[in-house]
Amino acid sequence: MGVDLRQVVAGILTITMFVMLGNMIKRDHFDSVEEKLPGGGGNVNLDGSELEEQGLISHSKKSGGLSMEDGHYLKPCWDKPNLDDVESTEGFVTFSLTNGPEYHVSQIADAVVVARYLGATLVLPDIRGTNPGDERNFGDIYDVENFVKSLDGVVKVAKDQPSEISTRNIAVVKVPNRVTEDYIVEHVEPVYKQKGNIRLVTYFPSVNMRKSVKPSSTSSVACLAMFGSLQLQPEIQEVVDSMVERLRTLSRKSDGQFIAVDLRVDMLEKKGCHENGDTGRKTCYSAQELAEFLKKTRFDKDTPVYLTESRWQSSLDALKDLFPKTYTKESIMPADKKATFLDLEGSEYEKVIDFYVCSQSDVFVPAISGLFYSNVVGKRIAAGRIQTLVPANIRGSSASASDFITPYVTKKNHLAYSCFC
Repeated sequence: MGVDLRQVVAGILTITMFVMLGNMIKRDHFDSVEEKLPGGGGNVNLDGSELEEQGLISHSKKSGGLSMEDGHYLKPCWDKPNLDDVESTEGFVTFSLTNGPEYHVSQIADAVVVARYLGATLVLPDIRGTNPGDERNFGDIYDVENFVKSLDGVVKVAKDQPSEISTRNIAVVKVPNRVTEDYIVEHVEPVYKQKGNIRLVTYFPSVNMRKSVKPSSTSSVACLAMFGSLQLQPEIQEVVDSMVERLRTLSRKSDGQFIAVDLRVDMLEKKGCHENGDTGRKTCYSAQELAEFLKKTRFDKDTPVYLTESRWQSSLDALKDLFPKTYTKESIMPADKKATFLDLEGSEYEKVIDFYVCSQSDVFVPAISGLFYSNVVGKRIAAGRIQTLVPANIRGSSASASDFITPYVTKKNHLAYSCFC
């Protein structure tokens, strides 16, 4: 019996189509989940479509992990706004930083944008943790002088709460994350003109940090505030630097690399790490699944892994079985700093340390979707660190780590790419 060439070609095309579809599903699983956030509901709908090769990733010959080639660091491409361009007013804008550092960067940006548009004075915020009574001064975590200096000529900043502000003459105004000029004109400015002072509360309709299609008139202000105003106060920065250096020292057998994994047991228990329908997409990944993912993407077993979980729990054993150099803060933090930064369980200090260690690691793997993932990626892009791997359940014995680089990087659609070029 003769072979119909057209049938053979059709069969090959059909197989190719299914292979491509499988790859797209595999890489789209994590960045399209839904996430409820404090201050308002919202959806995470991040674009995780087919990845684009950009020549930025190379495999380490020794460890099988990722390394970044030289020459791809970005520079700020915003113009520093001039305070003379806005009409000064007598009122104040107050606000608090809440819910952890991943929220702080967005809350700062919105407050600076609003205060500048109104010509108002921005009052240095306090910091409020998730636990009752967990309140701190801005300077307990961030560098006050750097913050004020970075905004000099952009917006007026008061370090202390003015005596003339009271609950009677201040109005609470809710604004969405990445507030726009149109929203300020319609919803904020009328209240400010009436009351003279306002207290901002940022809510998060979405954790989508994709860059806007059209730059707005407030883009330069938002870029400066989000990426150029916050630095850790010296003692916390010293702790972060010492932990990063310790991890690098432990990683000599893996080309000096270490992996930071955002894996918090309490969050995994809340989310359940379940698959979403028939797509195979997941909201989070367990220690066992992460261990298999890192193994199948060919990371060496001697590669150090830093976990954002503060204290060891038995549920993490599966990861340590495959990657013996897996550490939490309690095993890697300098002993003389633990009483200050670790003994208060669930404190803002622990969240801040995690955020900045993950921002500085060679490879970042978010086991949990959400704003922590999105804003760590932003800081990493700003620093030229592109190796953020979105995990997946890999079928087969191995896969290329570069296939799992976050679409925020491969598609260059993160907000950070509006600010750095």
